[in-house]
This record gives sequence, structure tokens and C-alpha cells, in this order.
Amino acid sequence: MSHPSDGLDRSGGLDGSDGRIGSDVLDGRIGNPDGLDGFREVQRLAYACAEAVAAQLKPGVTEREAARMMREWLRKRGVRDWFHLPFAWFGDRTAFTGFKVPLQFFPTQRRLEPGMPFILDTAPIYKGFTADIGYSGCLGLNPVHDRLLADLREHRELILREVRERRSLRAIYEDVDRLMAKQGYANRHRAYPFGVIAHKVDRVRERRWSPQIAGFGTQSLKGLAKDALHGHRDGWSPLWSPYRMSDHPPQPGLWAVEPHLGFRGTGAKFEEILVVTATDAYWLDDELPHVKRWKEAGLAV
Repeated sequence: MSHPSDGLDRSGGLDGSDGRIGSDVLDGRIGNPDGLDGFREVQRLAYACAEAVAAQLKPGVTEREAARMMREWLRKRGVRDWFHLPFAWFGDRTAFTGFKVPLQFFPTQRRLEPGMPFILDTAPIYKGFTADIGYSGCLGLNPVHDRLLADLREHRELILREVRERRSLRAIYEDVDRLMAKQGYANRHRAYPFGVIAHKVDRVRERRWSPQIAGFGTQSLKGLAKDALHGHRDGWSPLWSPYRMSDHPPQPGLWAVEPHLGFRGTGAKFEEILVVTATDAYWLDDELPHVKRWKEAGLAV
């Protein structure tokens, strides 16, 4: 569940001190007590985009067209910079079937068909705040996809519980793996570069010109690289992976978390921000499509 308070007016903020988002977490670029509201706003905007585009999908639409629809929808609402540009995956590409190189993640001319699962993934920066979301859907009925979506709930609970227990990120990753195996699924986030299940997100400075490299915003890449350098010095990584670099307790800050299940060519995931403080952790927002879906199905959240 998310924290009951929208602000940070409680003891033990992200830097474990005065309730503000501390400079050791966000490099001094946010100091206002309501800083999380900006991240919540952009995350809801990104999910609203995914829902709006999902409602317009029909047989014959390509991944590239869906990605362009998301990009245009967000630009019309003021987005000018990106952690990464929108991705769309249809059919067995939702499970990253046969993916070997990073270029395969980019949208293709794959056309949507009735009964096909799809994933819409976008990471806009709005008013300097970053979100990275993943929305799973299906064009029509698909019982396998429905099961995957329902079973993702256990992963959301496990991740939050074990972060609060201060288990190492690597150990949590392994426990997610074990839960997937118990459920009968394959780990598909392992197909991402470095096998990441999550990465840190941050606030960036707003600029008039915001270029991208290979679909990723240069400002965000610089921030991630800076975190990587600081983390290497202090013994942590901004990339949550199955490797030794993640063999450390949860680092305070904001993490975009994306457990990704696969089963016989069908994939599903969610992606949302987890807030980690020096003493606690909570999901930034419970008013998200996958959480609402579980509540409507009568599943405990």
C-alpha cells in the first residue's frame, strides 16, 4: 500500500532527517516538503496516457503507431523531456520472446490482433519530475493474460515487505524469482540490460532543448551516471539487478519498479514508483490501474 500522507511532514524523510527529500537522495534538486506530489502527478499523467491510448487500440495498429500516439498525447499536455520515449510491445513481444540485443526493445511494425496482449511503457518528465510506468492490457479476452495480471499482486506485496525488512536488493530480486517459479512463470525483466527489475528516478532541470540518445533523455542518463559513480564509491547501485552490484540494502530515494512475468509467449508487468526512506518504504500511489483492477476483483491490496 502507499503511505497515507501525501506530503513528507513526518519524522524520518528520505534522508532520514527532517522529512524533506534530502540532498543525498536527489542531489539537492528538490527541497520542498511536497516534492513527492510532482512525482505523483507525472506518474498519474503517464498512466492516464497509457489508458487513453489503450482505449484507442484496434486490430491492425502497429507498435510504432501506439508509441507515437503516447508521445503525441503527452506532448499535447506539456511533456517536453523524457527518461525514455514510449515503447509498445504486442503479442509474444510482451514476453520479450527471442530478445537478444537492446534494439529489439524498440517499437516495430508488429500489428495488434484480437486476443493479443500488449504492454505500453513510457517515462515522461513533467515540470522536472520523472515517472516510468508500464501498462499491461489485452485486445479482447485472454485468460492467461488475466491470470498473469492477478498474480502480479503478490510481487508488489513481496517487494514492499522485503524492502521494509531492509533485505538486500539482490536477495529481494532472488525472492521475486522464486515466487515467479512457484507461480509457474518466467522472469522476463531479466531480459532488460543488466537484468534490472528497477532503477532510480530523479528530478531533472527543465531546459528548452532536451535531446535524446537512443530514445533516452540525455539529462536523465547524466543523472543515472552520476548516481552510479556516487554509488560505486559508497557501495550501492542505482540499478536493481541480480548481480553483486545490488548486494546492498535499499538505498533511500525513488525507484521505478517493474516485475515482469512471462508464460508461453504472453507477458505482463506493472511499473510504478516505490519510495524508500531511511526507515520505511511505501508505494507512491495506490490510485493506479493495476491496483484498482485488483481491488475491483476483491483481491487484498
